[in-house]
Amino acid sequence: MAGARVTLWAICVLRGALATVYFQEEFLDGERWRNRWVQSTNDSQFGHFRLSSGKFYGHIEKDKGLQTTQNGRFYAISARFKPFSNKGKTLVIQYTVKHEQKMDCGGGYIKVFPADVDQKNLNGKSHYYIMFGPDICGFDIKKVHIILHFKNQYHANKKPIRCKVDAFTHLYTLILRPDLSYDVKIDGQSIESGSIEYDWNLTSLKKEKSAESKDWDQVKDDKAQDWEKHFLDASASKPSDWNAELDGDWQAAMLQKPPYQNGLKPEGIDKDIWLHQKMKSTNYLMQYDLSEFENIGAIGLELWQVRSGTIFDNFLITDDEGYAEHFGKATWGETKGPEREMDAIQAKEEVKKAREEDEEELLAGKFNGHENFFNRFHRQDEL
Repeated sequence: MAGARVTLWAICVLRGALATVYFQEEFLDGERWRNRWVQSTNDSQFGHFRLSSGKFYGHIEKDKGLQTTQNGRFYAISARFKPFSNKGKTLVIQYTVKHEQKMDCGGGYIKVFPADVDQKNLNGKSHYYIMFGPDICGFDIKKVHIILHFKNQYHANKKPIRCKVDAFTHLYTLILRPDLSYDVKIDGQSIESGSIEYDWNLTSLKKEKSAESKDWDQVKDDKAQDWEKHFLDASASKPSDWNAELDGDWQAAMLQKPPYQNGLKPEGIDKDIWLHQKMKSTNYLMQYDLSEFENIGAIGLELWQVRSGTIFDNFLITDDEGYAEHFGKATWGETKGPEREMDAIQAKEEVKKAREEDEEELLAGKFNGHENFFNRFHRQDEL
């Protein structure tokens, strides 16, 4: 088993040499995490985080992460890194989340921010690029959010993606590719994939397309008279005695009436040409690529929880899907089994303890019953 761990980490090191790792956080240096993460002071009522591996874990040190500590609070904390653009590159966002309190209502998602985010004043109105992760509330909401920012609007994935609702640690991965494809993984398994073009609510893009159509109609109305009045005579040919040096370039005569009758108009040709020049692509989304962000520079938690206790760990932002996969196996993959084993042991101990307490109460009840009977008999004897 030890050899397998060494092999996984060796693969991670090798992949890391090939990949670009923009951010990676495992909280392995104790309380020094406070030098990297900034707690927002925007609201004095914001909840606080602590470093903890929880009540049960696979490894007491490796499983330590940021844990929410206060019930019924908003939370806001973030970490900054060197800004980058993912233009033309794959973007992979990954982390683990553990709702050991068995979440009833609250967020377990993360947000990726532009580099100029005000960390000290981070709050629900702070501009972000990407929001990703589980959100649970009651019986109705048990979903994975994927929200992307584009043209001053937030666009949510329209496919329902169910999140995990148990108390164990789970690995969440979001992959955005330059070809506008995406993949969502939970615990290393793909649970949803497709096209950003078709799977997001692209309200602004629809408006953009509608506006372009409106512009075309306006141009059509403005120039309709000119287009109807002036047409080249296609049947005309250059005279045999035409001298270009003396007479200039030859041009066919202009007809004053359009070459159609009975209201038939050759619509569509000029419109298609105009739209092609306007959009410069048969796929208008490629011009406004939803998977590209120019100034990524921070990651954070900005959420609400009714019951606290969630642990966030193993944050990763990279351009390499393979590295993310191996990193997940070397972290979450190594501790998921022991975590469940420890939980099972604790559950058995709790059942045993509860049984013993019930037996003690039962024995105490029997003893009290005998004592009461003796007291009643003794009082009758005295009478």
